Amino acid sequence: MKQRKRCEIDIKDTWDLTPIYKDKETFLKDYQNFQKEMQEILKFKGHLLDSSKTLLEYVELADKLERKLYRLYYYAHLNFDVDTTNSDSRELMGMVDIVMTKFNELVSFVDPELLKGNLEIVQEFIKTEPKLAKYQFNFFKLYRYQKHTLNENEEKILSSLGVALGSASTIYESLTDSDLTFGTIKLDGKMVEFTESNYSNFIENPNREIRKKAFNLLFKTYAKFHNTLSDTFRLSIESTSKISKLKHYNSSIEASLYHDNIDLSVYNNLIETVNKNLNVLYDYYDLKKEVLGLSQLHLYDIYANMVTEVDHEYTFKEAKELVLDALSILGSDYQDKLKMAFDNRFIDIYNNKGKRGGAYSSGFYDTNPYILLNFEGKYGDVTTLAHELGHSMHTMYSCLNNPYNTSSYQIFVAEVASTVNELLLIKYLLKQTNDKKEKLYLLNKLLELFKGTIFRQTMFAEFEKDMYESHENGLILTSEYLCDSYYKIVKKYFGKNVFCDKLIKYEWERIPHFYYNFYVYKYAIGLSAACKIVRDIETKGESAINKYLDFLKTGGSMYPSDELLVCDVDIKNPLFIEEAITMFKETIQEFQDIYRK
Repeated sequence: MKQRKRCEIDIKDTWDLTPIYKDKETFLKDYQNFQKEMQEILKFKGHLLDSSKTLLEYVELADKLERKLYRLYYYAHLNFDVDTTNSDSRELMGMVDIVMTKFNELVSFVDPELLKGNLEIVQEFIKTEPKLAKYQFNFFKLYRYQKHTLNENEEKILSSLGVALGSASTIYESLTDSDLTFGTIKLDGKMVEFTESNYSNFIENPNREIRKKAFNLLFKTYAKFHNTLSDTFRLSIESTSKISKLKHYNSSIEASLYHDNIDLSVYNNLIETVNKNLNVLYDYYDLKKEVLGLSQLHLYDIYANMVTEVDHEYTFKEAKELVLDALSILGSDYQDKLKMAFDNRFIDIYNNKGKRGGAYSSGFYDTNPYILLNFEGKYGDVTTLAHELGHSMHTMYSCLNNPYNTSSYQIFVAEVASTVNELLLIKYLLKQTNDKKEKLYLLNKLLELFKGTIFRQTMFAEFEKDMYESHENGLILTSEYLCDSYYKIVKKYFGKNVFCDKLIKYEWERIPHFYYNFYVYKYAIGLSAACKIVRDIETKGESAINKYLDFLKTGGSMYPSDELLVCDVDIKNPLFIEEAITMFKETIQEFQDIYRK
């Protein structure tokens, strides 16, 4: 089907950005004014801690300017993403990039200057100027870094080396995104170019020979570059470790968890708890082997769907009603906010030429929480709608219940609200159907979510931690050591009943998240927390719903672990991970019971 132009999309199916700016002219007027206004920041340089009055004037001005800047940014980026071919949108995006860089340069003196003082000074200021009290958490977060901040000259040197220190990641991205080619593979009688982006189409194919060829082609290609990719990963680890040591952290992992104030025990508990429950994952693979009718399950079989796609096309109206019905359990206030998103054109629904792929929720304090979709009527599009609405509702609750300076929640908790919506939708759909094939299809999707998020991401997290610890203990991370270590962990996670093809030892090379410094564990924690919240909603009803809504309202007013405690999720206690794995186990049993009947 020919892709439609942006002008051919019905306006009611597009998002309405006029609440941000009614037109380009209004945007340009604000843009010009902002360039002048932001210069006011400089009058505070060298005077931030002169008095409580001066500090208050600065933080209020910084908030005002930042809000104006983000208003410009969201208008430009949202317009650009729905039609990247539009020259006007490109121009606005370029303008915003320039002014954001200038603003960041202007405020670069602020943190170093404040850190020359101490928290006690600011606390005294708060006593004499009560309006500073709402910024107390922001100041506390800043001064936590005082013991990990170098002197001004050292920080300047380190900052100037930023590009060089991040070069390993840049080289990795250039190689894997641009230079790495995989050749072609035969599909439906035609030779098709094989890429990372279409790998899933082959590895999920019901034809086992195609899966095997794709698996071998992918990893044999990575094997050719194992020395280069080992060097980039080793250098990334080395630079992260050196910076962590320079900034007086005990380890790289401690430095990476510090931003979210996450105790190392949370990371370790995740790995330990998942390792104790690997038998449940083994049961899943035994079930997959049975359903696929294989005498031996290979690694190129694990992504094959146990149930074929349910032949059901959804209109957007049907998807909307399903999501509203599924999430009605969260109460009338949540429902009203969902309807506001639909009725006030927060959502850009359909694909058009030049539109960015995928889906996201994007917005801040002074905009609607907009949602970009590329809706095609598949089941996955319905779950995506529920998922992104979870993010948007989280943003809406955060912004309505906090001042600007604490309205933005951390990435650590970002996936909790979206995954809660996904789980509620699947559970709702399971209750609504008596069709066994549809039930199996939905249960299979749920099983894949558990397998891919809790177990696979924890496997990555364990490998990453082991490699950093090996380096920090003086071991040389050769390509052989990296590949052998990864292969050992893979064999542990797949168990004796899955044949671990030797080429899998190169899989770590294709995981870009290893350059994000201890990021992947957040996915597993997020899904586990969502499972606990959904279970509480199902069993405790209104009291659990109210606690969940209170969690959404916390925004960025607390550290993530404290926010999750609001809805009774204690991430320092591994019990919530065990409960998620129990839900996985129950889903395996339910699938098995229906399938065998």
